[in-house]
Amino acid sequence: MERKQSVYKQIEQDIIASIAGKELKPNDQIMTEEQLCKKYSVSRTTINRALSNLVNAGYIYRVPGKGSFVRVPKGATKFNTASGFSEDMISLGLKPGAKLLEYLVKRGRDVPDAARKLQLGEDDLIHYFVRLRTGNDLPMAISYTYISGKCVPAIDLSCLEKSFYDYIDNILGLVRSYLDGEMTACMPTKEQAELLAVENEALLCNTHVSYLETGEPFEYIHTYYVGSRYSYYYTDWTRRD
Repeated sequence: MERKQSVYKQIEQDIIASIAGKELKPNDQIMTEEQLCKKYSVSRTTINRALSNLVNAGYIYRVPGKGSFVRVPKGATKFNTASGFSEDMISLGLKPGAKLLEYLVKRGRDVPDAARKLQLGEDDLIHYFVRLRTGNDLPMAISYTYISGKCVPAIDLSCLEKSFYDYIDNILGLVRSYLDGEMTACMPTKEQAELLAVENEALLCNTHVSYLETGEPFEYIHTYYVGSRYSYYYTDWTRRD
C-alpha cells in the first residue's frame, strides 16, 4: 500500500513539474491513462487517483472520451468579448473552429426578446444560428446568435464555420462600435453537457448586444463557455457619443 501511495504522489508531482516547467502548456493533453500505466508500471486505479487529485487541485480537467488536459491558470489570459472567439483562441495558441448546429430565419414575433434587443418589429427578419466553438478541436463554448436582418440582410453560411466577425468587418464592411453585456453562471442543459463533453460543471454565460458605429444593434448573443478550459476576463467597449 505504501508503494502505491508513493507512486500516485510521484505521478502528480511529475505532471505538476511538467506544467510548471511549461513542458505542458494550457489546454495541452497529457499522457493517456494507458500510457501512464505503462510508464509507471501501475494499475489504472493508481493513475485515476493521481489524475483525480490533480483535477481537484485545479491543475487539469478531464473531457469524457477525449482525455485529460492542462487547465489554464487564473490570470493567464485576458479575453476581450469585442475581439471575438477566434481571436481569443489564437491568443491562447489554439486553432479556432466552429461547427454550425442550426440556422434559421425567424420573424420578430417568433423571438420577441431578441426582436426587442435588436430594436426590430414583429415582421422584421432575424437570422438565428447555433454554433459549437472549438480550440484545437476541443469543445470550448456554444453560442446562440440572433442577427438583425435590417443590418445584415443575407449571410454566407460558410462564414459561420469560420469567424463571423471577420465576415462582418472585412466582407460586409460594417464597423462594430460597442457592446452591452453581462456574465452569469449556470448549469448546462443535457444537450449542452453532451456537446461540450462536461459533467456537473457550471458554464459561464456571456450575453450581450453588439452595436454598429451608427448606433444600430446588429447582434444579440448568448455564449456558454466551459470555465475550466480557460479563464475569462470581461472587457467592454466604451461608448463614444
